[in-house]
Amino acid sequence: QVQLVESGGGLVQPGGSLRLSCAASKGMFDIYPMGWYRQAPGKQRELVAAITSAGSTNYADSVKGRFTISRDTAKNTVSLQMNSLKPEDTAVYYCCIDRSPYKLASYWGQGTQVTVSS
Repeated sequence: QVQLVESGGGLVQPGGSLRLSCAASKGMFDIYPMGWYRQAPGKQRELVAAITSAGSTNYADSVKGRFTISRDTAKNTVSLQMNSLKPEDTAVYYCCIDRSPYKLASYWGQGTQVTVSS
């Protein structure tokens, strides 16, 4: 079983920055796509950013130009650099190993809270 642990969340003022990290107990980042999702109060979970084993990335329109996803395969970590944060970015952010293309269950972390407020 793979365990995912997110860290780096917290309270930040609008316009500030945070860097989220996700650490995996087992190496899988070189095989499956990795993603950061978020769920805000009263809203559905949404994909924020994803990165494939080949290094290609995609982002939600709402975060393009502000967020950057990266991975370190050797350390089994994936990060999300969040800049120019807005109040609407407030949510619980989850790390995910997406195995759905292989018809396998994906792995999810417990989430880390990001609150953007003055």
